[in-house]
Amino acid sequence: MKGNMEENTKGKKEPQKIWGIERNIFFVGLTSFLTDTTTKMIYAIMPLFLVTLGATKTELSLIEGIAESTASVLKALSGWWSDKIGKNKPFMIIGYAFTAVLSPLFAFVTTPLQVLIVRFTERVGKGIRTAPRDSLVAGSSDPGNKGKNFGFHKAMDNSGAILGPLLATGVLMLFPGEYRKVFLLAAIPGLLGLASVIFFVKERKRDKSERLGKISLKDFSPRYYAFLAIIFIFTLGNSTDALLLIKASDIGIADPYIPMIYLLFNAVSVLFAIPAGMLSDKIGRERLIIFGYLLYAMIYFGFGKTSSPAIVILLFACYGLYSAATDGIQKALVSDIIDKSKRGTGLGLYNCIVGITLLPASLIAGFLYDQVNNQAPFYFGAALALVAAVLMMIFYGRGKRALRTKMG
Repeated sequence: MKGNMEENTKGKKEPQKIWGIERNIFFVGLTSFLTDTTTKMIYAIMPLFLVTLGATKTELSLIEGIAESTASVLKALSGWWSDKIGKNKPFMIIGYAFTAVLSPLFAFVTTPLQVLIVRFTERVGKGIRTAPRDSLVAGSSDPGNKGKNFGFHKAMDNSGAILGPLLATGVLMLFPGEYRKVFLLAAIPGLLGLASVIFFVKERKRDKSERLGKISLKDFSPRYYAFLAIIFIFTLGNSTDALLLIKASDIGIADPYIPMIYLLFNAVSVLFAIPAGMLSDKIGRERLIIFGYLLYAMIYFGFGKTSSPAIVILLFACYGLYSAATDGIQKALVSDIIDKSKRGTGLGLYNCIVGITLLPASLIAGFLYDQVNNQAPFYFGAALALVAAVLMMIFYGRGKRALRTKMG
């Protein structure tokens, strides 16, 4: 018997680790780091670039809303398809290739409509890769470190969101007003990210029991749908971050420093993402999400109330803490609620709800900014975040009662 136990122990290979993180999780994170460096080099200056092309705040919000929400339908489809065939990596390669190849095309646009076309097409790539990537992260994790691994991925993603604005700021300081140079240089990290996923990310082996069979809406629990409803309400007040950057510009922060403020937001998110993920493994995801929603409400109220550059900078730092407490944690909670064989589909539907809701959210916020004042969209977002926080408290309480009933 001892020999059999030793043989079984030898047969089980410990996963290779880099800096204490499973190899696969590390290289998925590296891919996101490089790709987000590309996208955030562009995103950090895109609102200012669109203003130079004559876009209004409503048009700016519409471009972001359409780009994110329309492509989000693909998040559900790619998640379902990856579950069906039992593979994640092909969808990741295609999705990251879209961003790597299309991002430099922003250097050649001359109208807001052309920006919309390129932005939408590039976001199709995000729609294709997001759910399969999240499924691969969840499937490569043990139950006890899932929050930590999603936190690591979020930290790597936001590390790219630090480097991207920093590089954009450096280019603009060397070449003031030369936004198109930033777009061209942004292609380099995107291509490196594509190489990372092709050569270093390994497909996760799945048992046949994890393959998706026929699926219907009844296959997901009421708890899953209740969480999606809360996400919808919160996201309706969570419009494009571009308006936060425009607000910073409106109150007098010079354009070359706008990317640096976006960098601050992402730096704080990186600092707290892994600790937040580990904390969620210990105290529960719901508690951390409730904290994040309440913090968001206070931050958005502050954006609406203040006209001080110093306060806005502080609010951007707090916004990074909110991001760390919610983004990766929400995905970890979704993967906790759903069955392994439907993980890609469930995460895809979650991402789809978030993305689709961004269109009305951005339209409402842009309209309020243009037609009312630069305070109204932030008060609106704060109010909906409070509603979502209360609903999340109810969601958490019912979950605890159901668990006690099951154990008792």
